[in-house]
Formats: sequence, C-alpha cells, structure tokens
Amino acid sequence: MAEATFSTIKVEYVHRRQFRTRAEARIKIATWITDFYNRRRRHSVCDGRSPIDYERSTARALEAQAA
Repeated sequence: MAEATFSTIKVEYVHRRQFRTRAEARIKIATWITDFYNRRRRHSVCDGRSPIDYERSTARALEAQAA
C-alpha cells in the first residue's frame, strides 16, 4: 500500500517539478499531499471519488437513514 502511494506521489507531483533544495522539495511535497492528495484527489477506495465528496455523500446517506 505505501509503495503504491509513494509511486503515485512521484508520478503525479515530484517528477513533474524541479526543486532548488531538498528543504523546498520536502515542504512543497508535504503541502501537495495535505492539500490535494488527501483531500481532493480521487481514490479507488472511495469509489472513485475524492475523500471530501465521499464523506459528504456518506453523511447525507446516514442523515437520510436517521430521518
């Protein structure tokens, strides 16, 4: 699982950019993971939706069941 995640990060972000220093790379990669990969990128485990969309639809479904 971790290998696939790191491969995706390298293919989708790291290999498409140039960084001046390792520190810059570390900061920008961490920001990309936090802002995009973990929140907006579509994930197969979320039925092809972003985690935010998946959480919203799950919350709506739970609210509908409770009503």
